[in-house]
Amino acid sequence: MTEKLRLDLQILLPHVPDKADACVGRLIRELEGRDGIEQVHVRDGEDGTPAQVCIHYDAEMLPLARIREIVEGAGAEISGRYGHASWEVDGIVHQRRARTVGERLRALPGVLEAEASAAGRVAIEFDRERTSEQDLRKALAELKVVPRGQPAKEQHAHAEGDHDHDHEAGDHKGHAHGGLLGPNTELIFALVCGGLLITGYAIEKLVAGAPGWLPLACYVAAYFFGGVYTLREAIDNLRMKRFEIDTLMLVAAAGAAALGSWAEGALLLFLFSLGHALEHYAMGRAKRAIEALAELAPDTAIVRRDGQVQDIAVEDLVVGDVVLVKPNERLPADGFLVLGNSSVNQAPVTGESIPVDKHPVDDPATARARPDGVDAASRVFAGTINGSGAIEIEVTRKSSDSALARVVKMVSEAETRKSPTQRFTDRFERIFVPAVLVLAFLLLFAWVVVDEPFRDSFYRAMAVLVAASPCALAIATPSAVLSGIARAARGGVLIKGGAPLEELGSLNAMAFDKTGTLTEGRPRITDVVTVEGVTEEELLTVAVAVESLSDHPLAAAIARDGRERLGGREIPAAGGLENLIGRGVTATLGGETVWIGKAEMFGTDGVAPLGESAAAAIAQLREAGRTSMVVRQGTRDLGAIGLLDTAREGAPEALKELRALGITRMIMISGDHQRVAEAIASEVGLDEAWGDLMPEDKVEAIRKLREQDKVAMVGDGVNDAPAMANATVGISMGAAGSDVALETADVALMADDLRHLPFAVGLSRHTRGVIRQNVYVSLGIVAFLVPATIFGLGIGPAVAIHEGSTLLVVFNALRLLAYRDPRTT
Repeated sequence: MTEKLRLDLQILLPHVPDKADACVGRLIRELEGRDGIEQVHVRDGEDGTPAQVCIHYDAEMLPLARIREIVEGAGAEISGRYGHASWEVDGIVHQRRARTVGERLRALPGVLEAEASAAGRVAIEFDRERTSEQDLRKALAELKVVPRGQPAKEQHAHAEGDHDHDHEAGDHKGHAHGGLLGPNTELIFALVCGGLLITGYAIEKLVAGAPGWLPLACYVAAYFFGGVYTLREAIDNLRMKRFEIDTLMLVAAAGAAALGSWAEGALLLFLFSLGHALEHYAMGRAKRAIEALAELAPDTAIVRRDGQVQDIAVEDLVVGDVVLVKPNERLPADGFLVLGNSSVNQAPVTGESIPVDKHPVDDPATARARPDGVDAASRVFAGTINGSGAIEIEVTRKSSDSALARVVKMVSEAETRKSPTQRFTDRFERIFVPAVLVLAFLLLFAWVVVDEPFRDSFYRAMAVLVAASPCALAIATPSAVLSGIARAARGGVLIKGGAPLEELGSLNAMAFDKTGTLTEGRPRITDVVTVEGVTEEELLTVAVAVESLSDHPLAAAIARDGRERLGGREIPAAGGLENLIGRGVTATLGGETVWIGKAEMFGTDGVAPLGESAAAAIAQLREAGRTSMVVRQGTRDLGAIGLLDTAREGAPEALKELRALGITRMIMISGDHQRVAEAIASEVGLDEAWGDLMPEDKVEAIRKLREQDKVAMVGDGVNDAPAMANATVGISMGAAGSDVALETADVALMADDLRHLPFAVGLSRHTRGVIRQNVYVSLGIVAFLVPATIFGLGIGPAVAIHEGSTLLVVFNALRLLAYRDPRTT
């Protein structure tokens, strides 16, 4: 007989970031290979619950106790064996260097996956049986790449302590790459190279009778200052058996020296090193825009402990501390108000342009028990700015777990996730670079066909090598993605990588969940229809007792409004709540089973069908456009409750802006009755509404839409997680206050405001346009320079144009940092 066992994923694999992690796949493969286990899959969490591993097993072969031992043992084995490290590092300041570091790490024994970004982040997954974190650090040190601060422990090591991060954005702002003179060493060396080149050239051409060794000494010194960083990069690449632009430049400069053209070789190295240094500076601007996010939270907090008021570091705050925040100061932690009223500027975290009024919670004990359920008017975030009133807040998250800290972490990690265009350019380079090498080799023998000395053929081949290097192409996409993600984060939108950034900019269809997305998500009771012989008081008493156990928006509305209607009547205690996903709930009250949910829940899965009176009540409520819930206790239908959710303020305007941006098809998908869905759709200005959809139906609806075109799914990230996972891009709202919403989506709107969506779409479209411009410029310059150098263009002009194009694409990408939100213009 087949039985099911469900265990929380975060318990089996404590430090796995999400269900997409490779360790989850390993756990599934490990379990499915065992006798007696028929199927293993991951079940998305609902209503804020974590994802679960669901195991289907033969109870006759494996008893429950044994299957639990097997599953927990497999999880512990995988957690102990496979580790993840994610570090912010110094020493990576351009894309070619990032690619070299990534490939060097992937070549190490035991490294399963490794990515490095030009913004200074390295992410590694490794097998602990074959390598260690110490080995990885040693390998990075050989590449002159140094993790910032103390060792980050963000790994699946799971039994070794807390899940720590190394996000000291304010520390070590100079790069290890900088060297003797700090972060500007490479720029200084490039300028010294240029100065020596000019001096040597002036002596050679203008000073009569000067000894011949003097300008040569200037040129040799220029070679040193202009080539020291290029040489280091070339050595690393040659160790990886790669032939990159740095190697090409050295070969060309050495070739020029061998031919006696020292000045031209020094000019080549000067232009290349200067271009590199300026590229580093430009990329540093985008990187600093991200680092600035981490500096929003203050370093210290005023806390009341044991009747004493004291200043402590924010890292020392613990959940439950009461923090005093003076007027016009930044908030040090996430929490809820317990004293005082004020307005809080949440723009640094959520992007909201207008300060939000805040007031204390009504019941601190309830808020403490369910912090994610605290009303937005009482919830506050680290890094936001207090208004004119002094307030006291109770801390609900440690500083390392605050919404701001998690945004900074996710934005940094997003830099290592490649976009489709970047994957294309990487594939292109793998074919293009060898082709150029073959061409240059053939050009070395041009003297055999053309009447010219070998010197000229060699010079031409070196010029082609320099001209054809895809330097600008390599940086074209990463620079735009980095700038776009940084600008989005500053506007309260978290975009998790280049792929969703590009995809969001290319799609023209969107599906919206109804409750909490197009509506306020705060429904209210409008009607209570009882069957004959049942009073409204009896029906509401049962409904409130059961729905008080659930945190679903409809349940919260019934519990809240029901209590108001009942006045001070005592509510009996219910227990054994079970969530019937997409249909309703069941619980036990007074020894009887209570069912509350949609009319479609009754008459299926062994639940008796509705009586005529209850069915008539449902029909009456649906005719009026109400969301309806049937209440049954034992074998008796008590009646139905009608609720109405109001359209979200600003939803019609947001949808209108989306149409103007090119989103031509927008559909509302809802689990509510078709008539209710159509009423809300009409109110917000949508032409299509699909109702009566169970969660699995929503997934199927998204798949159907995706067969026709790319589609985004917009929801709250909780009940919509499966549909989001099947969309081209999943977009969640209100992510600042919801861990689940922040984790499940590709794009997270930190504010619970649909009006931020046009900004995200507009920025993504603009970023996609910049990426295309950069790619076209990069390829166009190469297409011009290759034939130009073949027909006589010198190395000096080729390098100048080559480096100019690289700087052009980087500075073009930096324009994204100045992208204006249409709402604020």
